[in-house]
Amino acid sequence: MARVKRGVIKSKKRKKILKLAKGFRAPYSTKKKFAKEALLHAFRHAYQGRKQKKRDFRRLWQVRINAGVRPFGLNYSKFIHLLKQKNINLNRKVLSELAKDYPEIWQKLVDYVKA
Repeated sequence: MARVKRGVIKSKKRKKILKLAKGFRAPYSTKKKFAKEALLHAFRHAYQGRKQKKRDFRRLWQVRINAGVRPFGLNYSKFIHLLKQKNINLNRKVLSELAKDYPEIWQKLVDYVKA
């Protein structure tokens, strides 16, 4: 059988790993062994971060809605309950933007829900 030389493949793999590890500190961006380990951690943290981002934004929207309905004598949970009773299907992102940026529309919405 013929001898297989893997120099090209090996260097391509190494380049790919080091390209992904660009910007890491010390040997983590220059040595393949360290870079591979650092990338495993980085990818795991990135995955977790993408999930965490969704939770963080939902919590932010809830806080904004709660702050928006407090002056009208309601709290967040009662407001959401009243919205569901009136069949108003606005998501929390839209509600928080209304509370933050459009106070006159927000006031009309809260008054309608309370009535």
